[in-house]
Order: sequence, then C-alpha cells, then structure tokens
Amino acid sequence: MYLGIDLGTSEIKTLVIDAAGEIVAASSVKLDVQRPQPHYAEQEPHSWWLALEQAIDELRQQAGARWQQIRAIGLSGQMHGAVLLDRENQVLRPCILWNDTRSAAECEELTQRAADLHSVAGNLAMPGFTAPKLLWVARHEPEIFSRIASVLLPKDYLRWQMCGEKISDMSDAAGTLWLDIARRDWSDALLAACGLNRDQMPRLTEGSQPGGRLQADVARRWGLQEGIVIAGGGGDNAASAVGLGAIEPGDAFISLGTSGVLFAVNDRFRPAPASAVHAFCHALPDRWHQMSVMLTAASSLRWLCDLLNATETDLLAEVAALSETVQRSAPLFLPYLSGERTPHNDPQATGAFHGLTHATNRAALAYSVLEGVAFGIADGLQALRAAGTELESCSLTGGGARSGFWAQLIADTLDLPIVTHQGGEAGGALGAARLGWLADGGDPAEVCRKPAVLRRYLPNALRHHHLQRRLDHFRLLYQQQRDARASGF
Repeated sequence: MYLGIDLGTSEIKTLVIDAAGEIVAASSVKLDVQRPQPHYAEQEPHSWWLALEQAIDELRQQAGARWQQIRAIGLSGQMHGAVLLDRENQVLRPCILWNDTRSAAECEELTQRAADLHSVAGNLAMPGFTAPKLLWVARHEPEIFSRIASVLLPKDYLRWQMCGEKISDMSDAAGTLWLDIARRDWSDALLAACGLNRDQMPRLTEGSQPGGRLQADVARRWGLQEGIVIAGGGGDNAASAVGLGAIEPGDAFISLGTSGVLFAVNDRFRPAPASAVHAFCHALPDRWHQMSVMLTAASSLRWLCDLLNATETDLLAEVAALSETVQRSAPLFLPYLSGERTPHNDPQATGAFHGLTHATNRAALAYSVLEGVAFGIADGLQALRAAGTELESCSLTGGGARSGFWAQLIADTLDLPIVTHQGGEAGGALGAARLGWLADGGDPAEVCRKPAVLRRYLPNALRHHHLQRRLDHFRLLYQQQRDARASGF
C-alpha cells in the first residue's frame, strides 16, 4: 500500500493505492486563500499541516486494518510558493502563492540581473515563479529577507514536518527560476541574482527516489511504521502526469483545476520562453516537459457559482441543455481573473464578459465561462505548436474532467481527441502515491501504467468551425484590452 498526498491551492487530497495500483481510500480537506490586497494570494503554511492531519485521520478510518500495510509516501503540491523559514525554523510570513501577481516589477529586475536566465532556467520571469517573490520580499520586507535561512516549496514544507529534512525534487524546483534545468542542479548565478545561495535551498532528489523518512513522532500519531520512505515527489502537474502514465515523449494531458495546464512530455530540455511556454524537469529521471499555463480555469466556474449562489452541478446541467443557437450567441468570457501566463505573460490582464444582453441568463454565462477556459487552452496549444510540439490527442484530468460537456467543448475547440480516465480526477495525489511506490523499488513500466479509458471525445468539424470564429473574436477582445491599458485606460 502506498500513500499519496497532494497539496493543492483549494484543498489537500490524500489517497491510498494497493499493489495493483487501485485506489482503496481517499479523502480531502478544503483550504482557504487569503487575498489581503489586489494581486495578492497567500496561505498560512501551518494551515496545510492542520488540514493534512485531518485528511490523514479520515483516510486512516477508511483504510481500516490495511492502513498498516503502507510502505512509502509520495508528495505532490502546488508549485512556486515561497515558504520562508528563519534559523529556528519559524515561518517568517504567509506563503506567497503561485497565483500571486504582485512581483511584476521584480520580474523585469530579475531579467536584467540574470543575462542567462532564459537559457538556464528555461522560462520567462513571471510573477508566479518563486524567484521574483523573493526579490519583492527583499524590496518591501527587508527585515524579513535578512532573516531567511531556508526557502521551501509548499509540499516540501509538509515533507519537513514529516521527516525533519529540507528536500525538494527536480520538477518542483524547476518552477523556482533558480534551477539549471538541463543539469538538474541549483544555479549559483541565478540564486546570487536574488541575493541567495544554495545553503538556503533544500537538497535535491529525483521525484521517484527517496527524499526523507517518516520520523517517529509523526509515525506514532499517524499509526504508521517509523522510517518508511518519503519519495522526492513532484510539482502538481508532473505528479499528475505520473498518475496518468504520461511519462514518455509524445504523451500529453490537460489539467482543469484551479489553473489550466496543457502538459507535453519531452526527452530533452526544450526551452521556448519566447512563446511563454514553460520548460521544466519531469518527476522521473532523464525526462523533461513543456507546459502552457493559464492561471484561472475551473476556479472561474467556482467564482461564477459563488456570484450566482448556484452549485456547479446545477449550472453544468443547465449548460448542457442549451441549444447550439444559444451557445453561438452567448457572451464571450475572458478568463483572466488572476492575470495570465501563457501566451500573454500579463499579470495585469483582467476577466470580462462581452456581449451581455437582456436575454443573457445564468446558463449562458456559465457556458461562456466553460468556453473561455477552452479558448485559453487553445491559446496554450498554439504556443506549444509555435515551440515545435505537436499533439495527436490529450488526456483530461482535474475537477473539470468530471463534466462531459466541457470535455467535448475542449475537443471541438482544439480539434483534438480528448480522453478521460478512470480515477482521472485523483490527479496529483495518485501520481504522488505512484512516486512513493517507485521510491520503494517499483518498476516504472508496472507502476506508471495509463489508467483505463473512461470515455473518448472526438472533435466535431462543424462545431470547431463555429468555435474558431468565436476564438478569433476572443483573441481580439484581449488585444483591445491590452491596447486600452497601454493607452492609459
């Protein structure tokens, strides 16, 4: 039995798989995001640990006597967050999250300071990454910056609580802008550009290799054996890839979670910063991947539900009942509620509905949101193609994968077959458990099998034609917004 822990933005998920790779127990606990000012997104690291303890209690009850059979633990987590510890290992401030966009000015500063940033780190400097956050802290909170002894990524804060060691894996570390991604090691030059050094960084390991062992007090509290291995783990998307069996060049998937990700596996480091495409290490050795990332995906539907005081289930049912005539005349939605990464690298971008009339009802608004996210993914696919990556089909995972209507809409928009899998919503937690299995000596060919296909969604050429016209309008609306901001509006 293997335990997977996935620290997301909106919830922490845990699950247990058996030696056949089947999920035998799962639990989750919701998390809150604090937004004290515009462009800010923060969480208290200790709240993650409290949520994990609660999730473990629930999982342990579900697993029953089989709980004692757990041999290893894997970790997955939201990327880019900055957990700052002092010499006494006290948290210095709330964690600045991946979707926090306050550090736009520091991105320009970092680009000027580090001439080889793009070639070494493989990515543009964006506010979501960890390095600009530290430059922001140095500028705006110098007293805190002066006390930093360690910088940890979110999942690695949980690891430190579990094993007492500061360790990270290659895939998560690749999202800091401090990693030499081709060499899979910290870059002293990029760290120095932020006033840091490798002594303040966690030790690195591959995601499928051991990365600590469960210490005695936590083992007693959780009812597990002391010293069981904790895998290096992975950033949420790399771990999700392992869960979906996307580990070979040509494998690809779309994740519809808080953010939206289009992930493609590569056999070598293939940076494409000009397209705002991310190039990171995979969670397995000798593998890399490219990603396009939109900052607001399924979370835009949750935002609309909160505004309308409606449930996702009700809204999705109403959308599915809409005629194609209504869909083609629905407002257009720009899903930039937290700015945008790929392809725009624009932290100032904002969300918008365009084309509202008296006839617009909540079902039409919900359709517009689903379509706007699909269009954002289409922009990401265009960026990947510009970077030389062609896809033949995509798996779909994350909470949004539960909607067959949304899956078909994405297939029609991208003109690509979309495949959902049994247990696909488990995402990073399943991948984390598999990484734990690998760290315990599992064979990748056995452990990383693709889950059974749940359903295939084939693109409809006529709907693709109509959606392409709306996509062209969608892109024009964003450009008009950007031009207006450049003119001072």
